[in-house]
Amino acid sequence: MTLNDDSFTHWKNREEIAESMIPMIGKLHRERDVTILLHSRSLVNKSVVSILKTHRFARQIAGEELSVTETLPFLEALTTLDLGPSQIDIGILAESHRADDRGLSVLDFTAEAVAGATGAHKIDRREPRDVVLYGFGRIGRLVARLLIEKTGSGNGLRLRAIVVRGGGDQDLVKRASLLRRDSVHGQFQGTITVDEANGTIVANGNAIKVIYAGSPAEIDYTAYGIDNAILIDNTGKWRDREGLSQHLRPGIDKVVLTAPGKGDVPNIVHGVNHDTIKPDEQILSCASCTTNAIVPPLKAMNDEFGVERGHVETVHSFTNDQNLLDNYHKADRRGRSAPLNMVITETGAASAVAKALPELKAPITGSSIRVPVPDVSIAILSLRLGRETTRDEVLDHLRDVSLTSPLRRQIDFTTAPDAVSMDFIGSRHASIVDAGATKVDGDNAILYLWYDNEFGYSCQVVRVVQHVSGVEYPTYPATSAQ
Repeated sequence: MTLNDDSFTHWKNREEIAESMIPMIGKLHRERDVTILLHSRSLVNKSVVSILKTHRFARQIAGEELSVTETLPFLEALTTLDLGPSQIDIGILAESHRADDRGLSVLDFTAEAVAGATGAHKIDRREPRDVVLYGFGRIGRLVARLLIEKTGSGNGLRLRAIVVRGGGDQDLVKRASLLRRDSVHGQFQGTITVDEANGTIVANGNAIKVIYAGSPAEIDYTAYGIDNAILIDNTGKWRDREGLSQHLRPGIDKVVLTAPGKGDVPNIVHGVNHDTIKPDEQILSCASCTTNAIVPPLKAMNDEFGVERGHVETVHSFTNDQNLLDNYHKADRRGRSAPLNMVITETGAASAVAKALPELKAPITGSSIRVPVPDVSIAILSLRLGRETTRDEVLDHLRDVSLTSPLRRQIDFTTAPDAVSMDFIGSRHASIVDAGATKVDGDNAILYLWYDNEFGYSCQVVRVVQHVSGVEYPTYPATSAQ
């Protein structure tokens, strides 16, 4: 047999194993509300090739490829256990078992590692929590996709309605089309139909009422059967407590803003300060995409090395608030054509760090340049550290954080030498450390952090909503901080 024949046979064998994993992953998700992860990446509703690629990606962060032959036994063991709602990372299970010297079988090791999700310890399934989207722009539609994706088990969050201003003839059809097809993020994964008679968009079986209103005051959500809902305001029209309080109408219990909050509105970065949300807090903000991108790495660096001061320069994709061609704009420079220019502008991300990470006493400054790409940005974080270190020590620390820490859903890590912005479209992490670009000299460190400022941020928004709704299930194996 030639080398090519041997490689092809090996590939086909792995394909067969990955194919056998799909029904087990699907059944655990539908019947038990268990989400199977691989290094924080969900394997639910993934194709054979996607499963194999996710395993191969582990090579970039763990240093060696993770094979489906290694993870399959752990998945099979999970199907035999009395599991409750949870998220279980079979990548961490496999690597932890490899490092364990007690000689436990796969089944015994798995049962021990996920004991908190089994038998008498398992939590009950949560009742679905209603969610309303106020606005249906770039972030709104991506949040809608994520919410629809997460209703596969029939539990958790349930998108009940979208509130928009009336747009004339064929409004419903056009909005459904924008949800179905996206020039940056591709096709919606599933089916979408329009029920014009009932004013609903039906996405993967989820009937979503489209409510037309000019202001929050016009709506009684209970008239649509919506109760105790979380409303996600993705318009950015109101950013203080007084303005956002207008949403606290009949049927709405909490309001989450997808922009930096002003005044006493808590700015939340999931993974960093979401545990500080008071149970009775009704209004909160998910801060900005850039704040979400820089705060988790700042926390990781401060925890290990200390941070004395820092500056963040964001090279940011253009956004919908800029002009397509030169035209009047209330802000300086943003009136100039977004697809044709690099545009110097301001960012509030640096000042927002203090709200999300109050234990960081270091002054952080920031500036931003909008550039002619439609999505994915990069934050260049220049830090003066509390002690001298080396490039290898910084990268080893950030790699470990991305794999095993409570920030593993926020911080990703890549060693790809030819990575460019388009490679990170669809990333579900708040930011991705580019190992190759990292620079360290004594107590100075410069981190290059990619982030999908649309999709990655939308994932952070949904994580916050899951947390305040009570449907954020625990992850196993647990980290020391969980």
